[in-house]
Amino acid sequence: MAGAGGGEAETVLRLSNITKRFGPLTANDSVSFELKRGEVIALLGENGAGKTTLMNILFGHYVADEGTVEAFGKVLPAGEPYAALAAGIGMVHQHFTLADQMTVLENIALGTQSLFSPRFDRGKALARVDKLSRDFGLEVRVNALVADLSVGERQRVEILKALYRDARILILDEPTAVLTPIETEALFATLRKLVANGLSIIFISHKLHEVMVVSDRVLVLRSGRISGERRTADTNRGELASLMVGEAIKEPEVTEHTPGSTVIELVGISTSGRAGGAPLDGIDLSLREGEITGLAGVSGNGQAALAALIAGTMKPERGEIRIRGKVIGDWSARAALAHGIGRIPEDRHATGMIGDMSVTENVISESYRSPRFSRMGFLDWKAAETFAETIIRAYDVKCPSPNARVRLLSGGNMQKLILGRALDGEPQVILANQPTRGLDVGAVAYVHSRLIAARDRGAAILLISEDLDEVLALADRIVVISKGRLSPPSKRGELSVREIGELMAGHGFSDGGGNAA
Repeated sequence: MAGAGGGEAETVLRLSNITKRFGPLTANDSVSFELKRGEVIALLGENGAGKTTLMNILFGHYVADEGTVEAFGKVLPAGEPYAALAAGIGMVHQHFTLADQMTVLENIALGTQSLFSPRFDRGKALARVDKLSRDFGLEVRVNALVADLSVGERQRVEILKALYRDARILILDEPTAVLTPIETEALFATLRKLVANGLSIIFISHKLHEVMVVSDRVLVLRSGRISGERRTADTNRGELASLMVGEAIKEPEVTEHTPGSTVIELVGISTSGRAGGAPLDGIDLSLREGEITGLAGVSGNGQAALAALIAGTMKPERGEIRIRGKVIGDWSARAALAHGIGRIPEDRHATGMIGDMSVTENVISESYRSPRFSRMGFLDWKAAETFAETIIRAYDVKCPSPNARVRLLSGGNMQKLILGRALDGEPQVILANQPTRGLDVGAVAYVHSRLIAARDRGAAILLISEDLDEVLALADRIVVISKGRLSPPSKRGELSVREIGELMAGHGFSDGGGNAA
């Protein structure tokens, strides 16, 4: 992105020697940098490198142990988000900060004025949100409860909430994680306009191609320190990846693989919309041994319902679930686990892990009743800790100990724990729902290698991802979901990106629904 920043531009933000410790862990170690007016800085780093901690200090959520933050020449008082807001700093958080039982409009306007005052001009607020939505290509249902929104829709609300406040400095923490390529392009187009008018942006993303498009300058954090700084025009994706992890990253190779027999089959399945987004509408889908089936689609089109169904947290209203040809009548989460389904959920914070429980408690949460960890009704804590230590070593999880609270871990390390739990025992079916969302390039390559290895040993995998590049790279066959219906499957490379995009937009579906058997 051609920013307005330059050597003569005003410095709008200055971080000086920021240090933050959590017990023995130093999350930020004497970090300093400046942001100019009309400049876009990309902040890169592995999961756990200290990016989000640094931004939380900037926004006042955390108090630094050392160092200062200046905005427009004035030192901000530590630990006061209202001071950051008043100074013109807006932040779109990676993890949602919305009130579930309030509407989209109420969430966006919350904090700008009293929602219950007679002076609250609902019509004016609606008009402003509508304009922002059109400018950014971020469609939202302004009168819907946030609790009824899909993950993708919630992320759009977060972006609009920050923009509603006329920020002069905008921190974007993984803002495109759940956007389609078209929505991302629309967002970038608007950011260009805002930057041209003097807005300054700190852009945190693990998508290196986005960093190359949107930023003027790149800062790389490693182990809490700035390990490199580059002008975007003078670097490339390979160099940035190496700066992040300290070595070149090798993407796993996906070779042709002959699928085996059908493991799980959905026949004529319809559901309610309880899971958020569109319900399923008479779909057929089969998952076969030794095959990755990639599900592509715009968020909110039925992915949540399909994932909940396979995970056993939702029952079908119509249709049948068959395992190895046998109809399973009493479908539940326990039944799904009993039939060998490993589950990688979409939201590692809300449904994947319990933050205030320990690493050990989380990794045995789906199997603590098994003889492996239970003796005469009592938990074998030593066996559980040994299992947790095995996962920590095997999946290179960075955490203080098996007894550490999960909420203290980075998103990438949480995801590795979930992966280890899901793949333990070599499940015959793997539900991989957004398995790399928010992960750095090294962690993405690691997760991909594990999924490919599981496929090669014979697992049937459903990869649900809003990252079309990920689906195209990993899937042996691809189905597209739109308004709760599935397209017929296509082999890797059979359809162009444009053709898949048209299916994602709902074009090419028959009135009778899709069939991905």
